[in-house]
Amino acid sequence: MPGRGSTATQRGLSEQDVAAVREEVAAGRTVTVWFTAAAVGVPTGGSAKVLALGDVPEGDFVQVRPAGSKDAVFCAPGELTRTKPARRTTARRKAGSATEEQAATPQAPPTPAPPARPARARRTPEPAAPPAAPAPAPEETLAPKPAPARPRRRAERTGALTVTLTSTVEGDWSVEVQAGAKRVVPATPVPPADVAALSRSLPPVAAEAVASSLAEARRRQEERVATLRAELDAAQRTLDQFGGD
Repeated sequence: MPGRGSTATQRGLSEQDVAAVREEVAAGRTVTVWFTAAAVGVPTGGSAKVLALGDVPEGDFVQVRPAGSKDAVFCAPGELTRTKPARRTTARRKAGSATEEQAATPQAPPTPAPPARPARARRTPEPAAPPAAPAPAPEETLAPKPAPARPRRRAERTGALTVTLTSTVEGDWSVEVQAGAKRVVPATPVPPADVAALSRSLPPVAAEAVASSLAEARRRQEERVATLRAELDAAQRTLDQFGGD
């Protein structure tokens, strides 16, 4: 089990840590990591679940989902650690317990002064004054209680948000999203019909460029279908020449 430590002294994932995490994820086990001070756009010391690791261990290749968030982010090994940070409320609780014990300890009342002796030896002594009442015990000092923990808010991303729409010559479209320099959504396939619907809300120049690309991709696919049909017809005619059994 990973230990606990201050987030200021935590180190990122080593090569051995990355290899161990990769094996655990491949085996279907849940792996929890924590963000170090090097992480950007996420709270330091916050936890996350590892979703996947890239095939090439370079750059931001560790995909995680922060606690309380539905979004996946990509991080470098130096931004993550398997060492759980120590809770800040532990020291406060110890200090509060010591104060309560000190306040709860009863203090002994002061010893009353002895009665004064009579002025003359043969004179009937006057009745002694009653002993002084013990001083009231000091009021119990209430130890300060730790403030209730505030609910964690979802990690706020900083920097510009960049949405990139990419097309191949075969007509395959994909979308990618970056928050600043960090890629938060990898290249995800998008159907051409959705691209066509999106292009209608773009400025005329951009819409015309997208429509032109869609038309060219459609033309290529029609030519491919026609070629495949001709090959299929030729193969069927050759098969017919063999006759039935």
